[in-house]
Amino acid sequence: MARLNRREFVLTGTAAGLAAAAPTTVFGQAPAVTTRSSTKPVVVSSANGHQYKNGGPVTAVEKAFSTMVRGGDVLDALIAGVNIVELDPEDTSVGYGGLPNADGVVQLDASCMHGPRKRAGAVAALEGVRTPSLVAQKVMDYTDHHLIVGADAQRFARNMGFTIESDLNTERSRKAWLEWKRRTDSLHYLDPDKREAAMRQVDREMMAEGYIDPNHYYGTINCNGVNAKGEICGVTTTSGLAWKIPGRVGDSPILGAGLYVDGAVGAAGSTGRGEANLYGLCSFLIVEGMRRGLHPKDAGLEALKRIQANTTEKRLLTPKGTPNFNVNFYILNAKGDYAGVAIYSADRKQQFAVCDEKGPRLELSEPLLEGSTD
Repeated sequence: MARLNRREFVLTGTAAGLAAAAPTTVFGQAPAVTTRSSTKPVVVSSANGHQYKNGGPVTAVEKAFSTMVRGGDVLDALIAGVNIVELDPEDTSVGYGGLPNADGVVQLDASCMHGPRKRAGAVAALEGVRTPSLVAQKVMDYTDHHLIVGADAQRFARNMGFTIESDLNTERSRKAWLEWKRRTDSLHYLDPDKREAAMRQVDREMMAEGYIDPNHYYGTINCNGVNAKGEICGVTTTSGLAWKIPGRVGDSPILGAGLYVDGAVGAAGSTGRGEANLYGLCSFLIVEGMRRGLHPKDAGLEALKRIQANTTEKRLLTPKGTPNFNVNFYILNAKGDYAGVAIYSADRKQQFAVCDEKGPRLELSEPLLEGSTD
């Protein structure tokens, strides 16, 4: 697929207008955009949506946006985008090569929601399938259920024709797990408080030494989109928390937590500490905030304030009394307004991915708090 330029992103609201655009290899100046509605088509995602290409010419947000504006179903477009990240072994937060659980097994979670169809599907603790987002879509399309888990999720995937692999580790993810095991085996019988601090120190050391990408410790890609017709969809997919207890399920496959879409209002999804997001079902909270008229940024910051207020355990607090973890949200409304927000912006360097008629790019997330998790 040739790299798309800005001219190819022009939206006329008709298939004929889209087909008239001629491909080139660089982004030029964007011409005026004409649509059949007041919606500004846009795709937003976590930063890895514009960082990985799996050896191809485009990133996830580029793929999703181009497919969407050429007339493709919005959810199909978003999933085609995140498949790039799921299949890329360089991203250790999702799919193939995602960091494994405490037993060295890669277990994957995913969810998707289709605003126009008012349908959803999800899988959790799925082993052996590189693209859990596609399995979640099959749950949505072929069952009357929203969530299938564990060995039964794998059995469902096999029945849907997916190849089941015995191991989704790469050399890199296995090496990181072996190093983690080497450093933590002696910690297994400490008292709970001391073990928590010791495990956190090990993780920090491994991040500093390059075994773990700090942005991928919690993992995940969320990707949401709205087209010129105002049709909204979303998808979230992850390998979950690094070294998690086997069977642990975070927020990503839970509707209202790791993802929520209301076709009349907007979409929100998350990355970061899943347990904190699960407690408040914050993606749902954000969409409800937009229903009340809040801008995506303000709705997102409101949810982050809720997370901060609910974080009271000492082990989860910095010496300043603020959360010692990060949570990020990626948000858009039915008009095409969007935002990325985070508890911390790491000195205003936290980014999220966007693609619209101006082309794909990374933008800075709006932080709730200054500084970092230290």
